[in-house]
Amino acid sequence: MALIECKNVSLGYEHHVVATDINFTVESGDFLCIVGENGSGKSTLVKAILGLKETYSGHLHLGDGLKKKQIGYLPQQTTAQRDFPASVAEVVLSGCLPSKTGVFYSRALRKRAEDNMEKLDILPLKSRCYRELSGGQQQRVLLARALCATEKLLLLDEPVTGLDPLVTAEFYSLISKINRSMGITVLMVSHDLSACLTLGTHILHMQNGSAFFGTVEAYRQSEFYRQFTEGGSHG
Repeated sequence: MALIECKNVSLGYEHHVVATDINFTVESGDFLCIVGENGSGKSTLVKAILGLKETYSGHLHLGDGLKKKQIGYLPQQTTAQRDFPASVAEVVLSGCLPSKTGVFYSRALRKRAEDNMEKLDILPLKSRCYRELSGGQQQRVLLARALCATEKLLLLDEPVTGLDPLVTAEFYSLISKINRSMGITVLMVSHDLSACLTLGTHILHMQNGSAFFGTVEAYRQSEFYRQFTEGGSHG
């Protein structure tokens, strides 16, 4: 069963339609990259998947028992987020849902947070203040936080914005490892078309109210790819 099924969906905001007839499916283990120019509806689609915005029409369904609160989400960082006054451990643990009996985190959830910090090589930083870390370290912390929320699906919105090339390459390697070794499905919104073609299994290209969906190989042969690369708008 597909994790996400999107059929004939139209999206918009403030009564302004930005995308129509969006059709795609995401199967377990896929790495779907969402590309397109600014204003094409990528962020609106992300909000719809997270349940933060209604679709204008069509059908957007989460399958395989996946609930919206079980999607690990890594949003674009803001200046306020970078200056968050909490320890690394506190930030990561906040990705776990507290027990139904109260607001406290169980021993199992604390262990889950530590395991994810270890997987991302930030366990030695757990007592450090988040705002004192480098940009790359902060993104690893937020990725560990997102992993605490899910065992199935990560949704990443421009995850390498502001990172230098070396740190960007390391972060992409981490995301690929999470997808291929841990079996977690990834949706990534990005302007980095080269990375999308390398990392992704499928591409959703949103443009001028329409969309292309298919494998990376099919995308390379599409008119969407030709126009996007010839126009130099892929960032």
